[in-house]
Amino acid sequence: MQSDTQAWAAVGAALYAADPQQKVEQVRALHWPLAPMPEVLAPPLSATPGRPSHPLLVSPKDLPKRRALHTQAGRFALLHALAHIEFNAINLALDALYRFPGLPEDFYRDWLRVAQEEAEHFVLLRQQLQRLGGDYGDLPAHNGLWEMALDTAADPLERMALVPRVLEARGLDVTPAMRERLLAAGDAEAAAVLARIESDECGHVAVGSRWFRYLCAQRGLEPDSTFMTLLQQRYRGRIQGPLALTARREAGFSEPELDWLQRRIGQPAATKPEGAP
Repeated sequence: MQSDTQAWAAVGAALYAADPQQKVEQVRALHWPLAPMPEVLAPPLSATPGRPSHPLLVSPKDLPKRRALHTQAGRFALLHALAHIEFNAINLALDALYRFPGLPEDFYRDWLRVAQEEAEHFVLLRQQLQRLGGDYGDLPAHNGLWEMALDTAADPLERMALVPRVLEARGLDVTPAMRERLLAAGDAEAAAVLARIESDECGHVAVGSRWFRYLCAQRGLEPDSTFMTLLQQRYRGRIQGPLALTARREAGFSEPELDWLQRRIGQPAATKPEGAP
């Protein structure tokens, strides 16, 4: 039986593993129940997670323009960008496990599951890259997801609001169209991988919604207005549409939140489906 310190050291080792395959293997080896988190120091705010030397990280404006998906190079570029997101998502889930002590047991159970599912998503996408004759790291990428992790490292409420419910929720909006474009380009294998990822990601955003609302309740905060305020004050990006309203509802977004987001992107207010409460 592992000691408390050994169990959490394994989480930290996975977070700081640089080799992608080693990281995946270490994440797969984590198992519930983890012992209660001991009183250990979280990683310093300036720390970076384990990641390989490639892909080179550049500003988003310096990334090459994507090519059309009917070309192999275009499909590779899309899948490489998605693999990079999933690799970062492994680190984000591990960081949520490791950084925020003192939360209920289910918080750590949820984020362990998310980390392991993100690892499998990365493996599936890396296999697609290898099928197309390359590998993860062959193209440059940006560091926006981890920059937001650092920006929200001091407060789990801000982390839950701005990473799963903003950055990861964007995947709910754009993945269906990407999947259809891959099908239209004749790449049914890659489209099937995106379908698998899409089915899991709604649950990941729902985990963020669950713990965001829990933390709001703990602090006596109204969650809808708190989310809107944090988005206005702390998020430097632009909310883009169209929004996948059904998927976002399943992931824990309220009707006031969806109405506000729709107005923010200049779209009509969200309409609840017939028969919805």
